[in-house]
Order: sequence, then C-alpha cells, then structure tokens
Amino acid sequence: MSRVHWAGTGLSTGSGLRLLAERADVTLYGRSREKADAAVGRLGVAGRVTTAALDALAPARGDVVVSMLPATEHARLLELSIAAGAHFADTSYAGPEISKAATGAGVVVLTEAGLDPGLDHLLADDLVARGVAAVGGPARARFTSYCGGIPAVPNDFRYRFSWAPRGVLTALLSPARYVEGGAEVTVERPWEAVRPHRVSGEEFEVYPNRDSVGFVERYGLPPLWSVETFVRGTLRNAGWRRAWEPVFAELRTGDDDRISALAAELARKYPATAADRDRVVLAVTLAVEGADGSSWSGEYVLDVTGDEADTAMARLVSTPLAVGVGEILDGHLPAGLHRGAEGVRAARRWLHALREHGITAEFTEIGGLGG
Repeated sequence: MSRVHWAGTGLSTGSGLRLLAERADVTLYGRSREKADAAVGRLGVAGRVTTAALDALAPARGDVVVSMLPATEHARLLELSIAAGAHFADTSYAGPEISKAATGAGVVVLTEAGLDPGLDHLLADDLVARGVAAVGGPARARFTSYCGGIPAVPNDFRYRFSWAPRGVLTALLSPARYVEGGAEVTVERPWEAVRPHRVSGEEFEVYPNRDSVGFVERYGLPPLWSVETFVRGTLRNAGWRRAWEPVFAELRTGDDDRISALAAELARKYPATAADRDRVVLAVTLAVEGADGSSWSGEYVLDVTGDEADTAMARLVSTPLAVGVGEILDGHLPAGLHRGAEGVRAARRWLHALREHGITAEFTEIGGLGG
C-alpha cells in the first residue's frame, strides 16, 4: 500500500487527515516529532497515524507527499518527491516554479486542491457547464466568486487572525486584476474596490484579489461568451472596511518595518482563541444572457461554522485535499500538473465525494442578468 506523507501540523490540518487515515498508511510530519504528536492528539487520530520530524521525510516510489507547509516550501518538497518517484499535493496556487518542475516529472503534481483555491474551482466548473447547457451560442456572462474566513460572531474589528497577520497585510498590498464592464481592470490597493455583496439575504463586503483574468480560460468560458464581469475575491463581514481604515492608512504610508510591527500589534489585539468559532462563506455565481434573449443564472453558497472537532477553515481546506489525494491513490489523475479537479466530470466526482463527507454547497437557480 502506498503511504501518504502529510507535512505540516498547522491550523489548516483538520478532518482531511482523519479521512485519509481510514484508507491509507499516513505519517504526519511536524517541525519536530513532538509537534506532530500534539497534532495527532488534537485531531483524534492517535494510533492511526504515525508521526515523525520533518527532516525524516523520505518518500518511496508511488507514495504521495502532501505539503501543508507555507507555499515558499512547496518547491523543496516537490523536488524531494520527484527524486523519489512520489506524487505531490498541496492547496496553494500553482506558481511558475511548481509548474516548471511538474513538466515531464513523471508523477502527479496536484495543486489548488483546498478551499480557495480548490472548492471554488469545483463550483465554478459546474456552473459553467450548467450555463453552457442552458444558453447556447453568443452570450453575455457575469461571474463572481467570493470566499472568506470570518468570525462567526463579528467583533468590532470584523476579523480575528487565525494565521500570520503579516500575510494578510501583504495580500492587501498586492494588486488585483479582474474584468468589470467588459474590460480588464487593475487596482493597486484591493481594499479601495470594496463593495457590498448580499449572500442568502445577509450583507457582506467583498473585494477582488490576485489575478482573476487567467481563470476565464481555466473555467472554460466559451469564446462566444462576452465576459462582462469576472471577479475572484475575498469576502468579509459588513463594516470591515470602516473598521480597518486605520490599518489601510498605515499600509498607504508604512515601510516594511512598520508593516511588520503593525502585524505584531494586530496579532496581539485580535487573536483567534480556542473559545472563538470561525465561519467560512463561499459564494460562486454565474449569470448568462444569450443573444437570442434566453437567460440562465445560478449560485452556489457554502456556509460553514467551526465546532469543537474542527475549525471551519481546517475542515474546508483539508477535506478537499484529502479527496484529491484519494484521486491520486485511485489512479484517476495522470502524471503532470493538475490545478484541482479539471473539467466538469472530475469536479462533479469531487463534489459527490465531499457531500459524502458532509460538505455541501447549496445550489440555487436565480433570475437573469437584467440591465
């Protein structure tokens, strides 16, 4: 039996590890064996998962190496995997270094297999397939995908830090590129593009992040569709922009040292504690209007609150990853680079598996594009 080598014991390692332990030999690696032992106890898999220090990771041919380490460390583990003839999986975006290494490596390299990116891809693939089936030929299309990890009970700051605040602030300093009004738009400061967004009758705030434009092709929008809107972004509790205005003022003027100091201040002031419950909301919407007057629109909403067994974030990152690793173990994925489940057949197979593990996004058909 192939072994799964799961590297990383951080906050996103959750119930997915338990699922893999039911079907494969799994070793959990921490920075030290003591950290791995503590995580095994926290996750309730003692006796079912072996533990080791990260520097002892030595995969064999046909094994699967899972990197839940920071994205900067994925390339090192991928190199180790390729040298051993082992497959590789992570939940991060497929950057140039990973994409280049995966080419001709002879093993499966699975990326973007978590929540966002990951689960959002599955829902987008399904919506596009539904839209194509409903409206053939030339059409106008509007697509949005917003995901956020937020406090289940909003505080005054409208956020609690469950991961490094420096990373949150750095993301806000990265330009965002998306499609609005049929044209590509780049915003240097994503928080300046915040807008209200209603999900299941509840008000939130959303803003674009990273580069959405490349996903038009990834999601298979037909060339005959005129893309009016295409945005992948972040969701926050209503009132977030106002609460964060002092932070934005610092980001506009602060140097690296000041931003690092600010991150430390925010970590002390607004930590996520064991008593807090987190919430994840993912809303993916597609609306299509055909040149012949036909129209179709649909929305998927996933809304999960953490519990004593798992945070919502850990569950929704690690479970899709476990499903993806299962795809590797079952031989569904050929050698090469994969950005999550690719294509609607694979996406629906993953969604079915997730439903079996209690993760269901609610689908609703809604009205047409309107004006």
